[in-house]
Amino acid sequence: MISAKEFCDLLADRGFTFASGVPCSHFGGPIAHLSTQPGRYVPAPNEGSALAVAAGAALGGQHAYVMLQNSGLGNLINPLTSLVMTYQLPILTFTSLRGWPDPATDEPQHAVMGPATPGLLDSVDTPHHTLYAQDGVEEFSAVLEKAEKDLAGQRAPFVLVERGAIGKATAANAPHTEGLPASEAIRIVTAAAPQAAVIATTGFTGRDAFAVADAPGTFYMQGSMGHASSIGLGVALTHPERPVVVLDGDGALLMHLGTLSMIGSEAPANLIHVVLDNRVHESTGGQATTSATTSFPDMALAAGYAGAVVCDSEDALRSAMLQAQAAAGPYLVCVKTLPRTGAVPPRATNALSTLDIRDRFQSDLQQ
Repeated sequence: MISAKEFCDLLADRGFTFASGVPCSHFGGPIAHLSTQPGRYVPAPNEGSALAVAAGAALGGQHAYVMLQNSGLGNLINPLTSLVMTYQLPILTFTSLRGWPDPATDEPQHAVMGPATPGLLDSVDTPHHTLYAQDGVEEFSAVLEKAEKDLAGQRAPFVLVERGAIGKATAANAPHTEGLPASEAIRIVTAAAPQAAVIATTGFTGRDAFAVADAPGTFYMQGSMGHASSIGLGVALTHPERPVVVLDGDGALLMHLGTLSMIGSEAPANLIHVVLDNRVHESTGGQATTSATTSFPDMALAAGYAGAVVCDSEDALRSAMLQAQAAAGPYLVCVKTLPRTGAVPPRATNALSTLDIRDRFQSDLQQ
């Protein structure tokens, strides 16, 4: 294993001074380290955007690299093949190896992409090298030398990073003290809409929902980050007689903001979009999102939502849920939530298989 500082410093020594990415726990250390140095790291909403901003930096004369989780590799394939490879831009990409080599050792959402990652890169003729958990500075330097030869040959190399290959570091974020615990916000929302079908986004939101408000009518997402609101829209349009609540996160919503416009255009009257905004990617180590400079209610209203509010207290949230159910939607409720304290509850798939979650949700919708 190499330290987060060694990882960043070795890249900087070779001229790689611009980075972007989407958080993964494998890269929590480097992101935390770079985030203390203004201009070194751009937090991207999704993997394709991370590669595209690195492409812009490369066009501007910088040596750039990208860090991402392999579960989001699909988001990156389009700009990789049609931008970076087409224009032969020298960008180095680091991808975590979740679900590899044995999918059984990781979460269910990594079972497909984990073993498929090397072959997927092979299929688009992209060179890749592997940084293993037991590797040190010498081995990482050797990997970078190989990658630099690829870059010199106008190719777009990847470094696949095994779990434990890079050390951790604490994310440096300014603490905020206004808002609710996420679990309490979820409890209030689900109690206020007991008949609703609920879509719980991936990460800690789904874990909290399972811990405090499990019900057959809740669909717990594993992976597919950023798509909770799209799933909710599909459910709302096919079951207009049923209230539908989306439990979203700030990082997840930022990943695919265009969905707000799609929802506003379709205008499902029965959809309540709840955004739990804690300003960080909590489940990957607390790396900051960009929600501090974004107004989700203003964006939702501009996209065509019928109503949108922000709240940071129990009374305000209960009032918002009553208002959202009394009026025709779509309606967005942005809830300011606090940094987590205490233990993280287990994920739903510790007790239910993904097929169990699917089947009982579908059955509940038919009642």
